Amino acid sequence: MAISISLVLLLLILAVIFLRNGGLKVSHALVCALLGFFLAGTSMAPTIQDGLTATADVVSSLGP
Repeated sequence: MAISISLVLLLLILAVIFLRNGGLKVSHALVCALLGFFLAGTSMAPTIQDGLTATADVVSSLGP
């Protein structure tokens, strides 16, 4: 659960930065958010979750 919350916060921060810099319009952000909600309801959701978890595990295992 902590990985998904931190990922959501990271994506939210990036979206705010892009909105402030003019690189992302509100309509684009809305479309991306809706795409995420619809993807969460599909049969691809567990595969996406497994991929994100595996990526987070690889990143967390990297040492300085």
